[in-house]
Amino acid sequence: MSEPLALSLGQQFEIERMSRAIDDTADLQALQGIAKQLLQAWHSQKAATQWVMRQQLGAPSQFAAGLPQPWGQDA
Repeated sequence: MSEPLALSLGQQFEIERMSRAIDDTADLQALQGIAKQLLQAWHSQKAATQWVMRQQLGAPSQFAAGLPQPWGQDA
């Protein structure tokens, strides 16, 4: 059985840092900017995880066709 996913100490500190930044921000535009940064980071992490999984499974590149490509790259 595999170990449960655990955050590193650095990741825990980064979460705390971002949480405090959110708590300390009263400006709606600043909060929107933080939310967009977090959304981008989340989707980037998902894409990286999918890429690693494809590499480990030896999946053909055709599986990547349905995934969004970074700007400036065609499928």
